[in-house]
Amino acid sequence: MDSKVPTPQEIAAFLARRVIGQAEAITELSIALAKRLGHLPVGNVLMIGASGTGKTTLMRAVEDYLAEATAFGALRPIVVRLHANVLGEEAEQGRPGDALLLRLLERAREVLGATTPVETLLEHARRGLVFVDEIDKIRTHVTDQVNTAGIRAQEALLTVMENEAIPFTLPAWAGGTLHVVDSSGLLFVCAGAFEGLYDAVYDRVTIGRDQGSLKPVSMMVDGELVQRIDFSLRDWLRHDDLFDYGIGPQFLARFDAVVLLNNLGVEALEQVFLEAADSGYQQAKAYFESRNTQLSLSEAAIRRIAREAAKSPRLGARALREVFRRVIRGYEFEPERFADADRVIRIDVPDVDKALKR
Repeated sequence: MDSKVPTPQEIAAFLARRVIGQAEAITELSIALAKRLGHLPVGNVLMIGASGTGKTTLMRAVEDYLAEATAFGALRPIVVRLHANVLGEEAEQGRPGDALLLRLLERAREVLGATTPVETLLEHARRGLVFVDEIDKIRTHVTDQVNTAGIRAQEALLTVMENEAIPFTLPAWAGGTLHVVDSSGLLFVCAGAFEGLYDAVYDRVTIGRDQGSLKPVSMMVDGELVQRIDFSLRDWLRHDDLFDYGIGPQFLARFDAVVLLNNLGVEALEQVFLEAADSGYQQAKAYFESRNTQLSLSEAAIRRIAREAAKSPRLGARALREVFRRVIRGYEFEPERFADADRVIRIDVPDVDKALKR
């Protein structure tokens, strides 16, 4: 590999500063990105994770990495993000790929400059990095009902993923002519929460066709021997589960890697709370500083907030934001009332408990 191309470890180190508690997903994306930057073959990636686990944050971190890593020059891929349903909507109009290729072309123009020849822009666009969000929303069926829009969207995305000849009408600024674009060089990273998948797999191994596969584990709790079922979706997820969910076999076959993101535990939530640039805590600190006031939370108060958020594992960092909002809104409304003589607002566990009881 060219010495100018960053290693997966270098890329992962950057992403880990933005994304907390998702080492496997960071590793997989770092490898894929290193291959792409080195112009090597690379497979598409499917990420499955509950709301608030960091899927979108990871996508944005990759965008930021590529934007900051100016040393790549021509190696840097063009990046776009879109919702999965966009491809379904344009498939109904008979032109799957138009919206995606247009976004890639326009993004290439933004990055490379308006005077760049159209052929150069097209070359960069066809080797772009495409993040597709909420991929689970294009299921082929929901319960027992056929989801026609989802079927069309999967077919449209599959067409772009594997086709070497996509007809594409250039925008007016690029001449407006019809081009045939080889889209086989695009790298797709698709992500979704897949609501209900956890419960479906759990039911399969406990009361369904694989009943008895998951054995209870004996452990001591408060001096008593109890039996608990220790279930992890990562250990039990099979391709058939995704087929049953509504992801078509042909579509799933286009992904070389299926990555499950972890639900965030108390320690990870604490780290997100304190370190994430867009966390509610960082935003509150900036707000109080604008009012010439400082915010001070005790370590115990932070742990209490994280524990409360951890009670909603399906919401991840979003639960953390909601819990902290309940705690901080009164202080933000009247900072002067709560600040001490040094203009510091100090929050401890009793303050958190009082807020959460309201």
